Amino acid sequence: MSLVSVFDMFKIGIGPSSSHTLGPWRIVQRFLRELASTPGFDAPDRLRFELLGSLALTGHGHATDTAIALAMLGEEPETVDVAAIPRLVADLAARRSVELGGRSVPFDPATDIIFNRRERHPGHANAIRAVAIVGDASLERVYFSLGGGFVSAASEGDEPAVDRPAPPHPIQHATDWLRHCETLGVRLSDVVLANERAWWPETEIRSRLVALWETMRASIRRGCRGDGVLPGGLNVKRRAPDFLRDVVPEISRDDIDRLMLTIRAAKLPYEQAIRIISCFAIAVNEENAAMGRVVTAPTNGAAGVIPAVMMYRACFATDPVTEDDVVRYLLTAGQVGALFKQNATISAAMGGCQAEIGVSSAMAAAGLAELMGATPGQALVAAEIAMEHHLGMTCDPVGGLVQIPCIERNAMGAVKAIAAAAIAAYTDPACTRVSLDDIIEVMWETAKEMNERYKETSLGGLAVRLSVTVGLAEC
Repeated sequence: MSLVSVFDMFKIGIGPSSSHTLGPWRIVQRFLRELASTPGFDAPDRLRFELLGSLALTGHGHATDTAIALAMLGEEPETVDVAAIPRLVADLAARRSVELGGRSVPFDPATDIIFNRRERHPGHANAIRAVAIVGDASLERVYFSLGGGFVSAASEGDEPAVDRPAPPHPIQHATDWLRHCETLGVRLSDVVLANERAWWPETEIRSRLVALWETMRASIRRGCRGDGVLPGGLNVKRRAPDFLRDVVPEISRDDIDRLMLTIRAAKLPYEQAIRIISCFAIAVNEENAAMGRVVTAPTNGAAGVIPAVMMYRACFATDPVTEDDVVRYLLTAGQVGALFKQNATISAAMGGCQAEIGVSSAMAAAGLAELMGATPGQALVAAEIAMEHHLGMTCDPVGGLVQIPCIERNAMGAVKAIAAAAIAAYTDPACTRVSLDDIIEVMWETAKEMNERYKETSLGGLAVRLSVTVGLAEC
């Protein structure tokens, strides 16, 4: 039985990628913890990290080497000063050593982080071979970055070890979730909350979910204020502020609450509403592309969909959004993401963009449907509809950067989620032919049959139509 929490699906970190930035960061931390507890290896003579598969092919554009460097420096993704990252990385490159076990250990990112583009580990598309050397002895481990910030050792396969008590209402499939709702006569989010209470106090659950929402809102605010060109060499202009022009006064963009009130009061026509929703999604992912702080939802590359859809509800619904709405939305969305994590994949390196934008759109659709008053069955239909119309979507980032087509895809995923929730609200679940469990299985089958060129390798599709010399040193 899987024990995935909504807090596994939503993590605070920095961009541009949960699988290629946050995951490697966690892998290095895990390896260092093992070294610290292994006699004779707490302060090795040398450390080496070899990137395999997709991590090697797109790691430069995804700042994998930067993440490894920051992890070696003891920084945390939730708290690192984003503005200080260039200085921290430059200092390490000049010093070529880190402090481990109470002494200075040689570590040169230029030579000790190896992009092995010729080897793909048979166990996973995102693999890191970590090696510590002490004299003539060495300790070697292989880890997988599974997507969404999840990591595991190769010996664990594609399921990270989790030590948690069994929840009262186990959910492996959507049918389990729906059955619990029908038996108890409750909403989708109520079942998830009951399960989360097996692991955390309810006050902590609520406060953490609200904190996640505030981080999402902060990402939107920063994105709506950002200007200039995104790092990496594609010369992609930040556009989120342009979407607000003629709708929201400049001063309102400094305060997210004032921004929301201004939009609510404007009573915008349909085409401007779509523009604002797109703005919110793009704002988050422009922040992500610039190594800003975002929430994995369920990944960094798809981090804009869930905040944008919740902001749609907050800015365009008749009644103001409450804290309870935020909690219910994220609980429902998080559990939908867990279903995909448990039964398919949330990694573009394993399943293409359908596994990221498709999953985030399904998550947002179900959460929004619940807030709209949909039945549990209808909310699951919303998730199914959203994913159904992302099936087969490729991941072909130009230059290995999480920019083209990734940023705009978040806007499309948000709009599709809203449409899916609206369709589901007028659908009888008993009359549908395709269930959420069906679509998850089909997505996974599609992922396994998809050509590797379209799984975050930048070897096909849009990635080969444009050429760019990638460099994220200016991040």
